[in-house]
Amino acid sequence: MIIAVDGPAASGKGTLSRRLAERLGLAYLDTGSLYRATAARVLRAGDDPHDPGAAAGAAASLTERDLDAPELREEAVSNAASVVAAIPEVRSALLEYQRAYAESPPPGKGGAVLDGRDIGTVVLPGADRKIFVTASLEERARRRHRELQARGVPSIEERVLQEMQERDARDRERSVAPLAVAADAFLLDTTELDADAAFEAALAFVLSSTARSPERSTKKR
Repeated sequence: MIIAVDGPAASGKGTLSRRLAERLGLAYLDTGSLYRATAARVLRAGDDPHDPGAAAGAAASLTERDLDAPELREEAVSNAASVVAAIPEVRSALLEYQRAYAESPPPGKGGAVLDGRDIGTVVLPGADRKIFVTASLEERARRRHRELQARGVPSIEERVLQEMQERDARDRERSVAPLAVAADAFLLDTTELDADAAFEAALAFVLSSTARSPERSTKKR
């Protein structure tokens, strides 16, 4: 089974995808980590994330060690990742890696869950199940603000909101593989759902033989 999970930043798709993979015995790939690792390499080299040559070169030379770099969750890297992700050469360099992972997951796994921005529309349009996870901009900004504070990173919620709004615009308006809802995806709005309620709704959809959208949980955050 191949499950594609897409959605904007801080929508909850990462937590959801990991839980689905664990419950179903599937491999999990956070494709955003590929773009963050690319951005981190660019920044580490002192290059401009807007430079197609530098970004594509970084994407083509990624190693497993890059995916474990401690700075991948830093805001500067996250924002730069959104920039490099809009570069066609970068997306092309990483596309086959993602497809190969889904088609040949690690031994012992019965498939894979991939989450990102364009998994169900571009990377794996033939995925068995597609889920688009979303939440209001304000709620996503609050989540990211709390996450940064929990990690001891100074954060101003209004600034986080502005940066997230700008990132959303880049993701949706880029010319290559923009953030979009696949026509056959289950739309899961997590604005008022806690992690458990979101997971149960997604799991019900994945396990349903007809892939119909399950009743939305009303459990509040």
